[in-house]
Amino acid sequence: MNERALLGGLLAAATVLAAGPARADAPVQLLVLRERGVGSAAQAQPYVDRFVALAAKKNGWPSAKGTYVTTREAAEGLIAKDKPAYGIATLAAFLALRTKHSLEPLGRIAATRAGGTRYHLVSRSAADLAGCKGKKVASDHAEDVRFVDRVISGGAFKVADFTLVPTKRPVQTIRKVALGEVDCALIDDAQLADLAGVEEAKGVRSVWASAELPAMVVAAFPSSPAPQRQQFRASLGKLCEGEGKAACDEVGIQAMTAVTAAELAPLLKAYGD
Repeated sequence: MNERALLGGLLAAATVLAAGPARADAPVQLLVLRERGVGSAAQAQPYVDRFVALAAKKNGWPSAKGTYVTTREAAEGLIAKDKPAYGIATLAAFLALRTKHSLEPLGRIAATRAGGTRYHLVSRSAADLAGCKGKKVASDHAEDVRFVDRVISGGAFKVADFTLVPTKRPVQTIRKVALGEVDCALIDDAQLADLAGVEEAKGVRSVWASAELPAMVVAAFPSSPAPQRQQFRASLGKLCEGEGKAACDEVGIQAMTAVTAAELAPLLKAYGD
């Protein structure tokens, strides 16, 4: 398993939706949602188990169990089935599910090589953003056009400004711009780091960068008990300290920080209901 696949699997394990226990002694059910995740559920499961055990210990949950999915459709089915109480999701997924499920943000996560912390338009031929408009732009991030138009771009551009060349895999996007098949590519920070390892990518550079965004967001569903919700939010900043550092490192989490809806208001407003 290569480094990117391993890290993708670890980070997939960090993206969780947690269901509140139906009984005092019932396990907290965890839905692991990592969109565009690399690696199988079997590969991710040991890391899921260790991270979930850490969260359970820190919050006094009797036990916890995780399930890994990579699409919003699969997540919706498990949300309906398990009635989740908490969530940790990639930013785009959180924004898309927030209104429908009345999610309340509790925290933000900084992650190592998660992708999505900052996005870039890269090119060998264009000098800036204007040089990419009207040109062929490859991206594996454009399935959620609303997220690109309203959040990633910060109002600087829309997907419709380009001749989009959709790709399915991160490496495919990099190779298209490296080989000159497209003029520009919209990639994330992990892909930008990988450019250095692509021999054909010499001269490809970032010509525009987004604002720094949360890699993932911790959230609460309405079913979560208020005292438990407050405790979970308060524990976030300490989960990766001391004995928790190893478990967080395994799933690619650098830090977790408590936040309120007011602190994320610019992102919530940009994406809209």
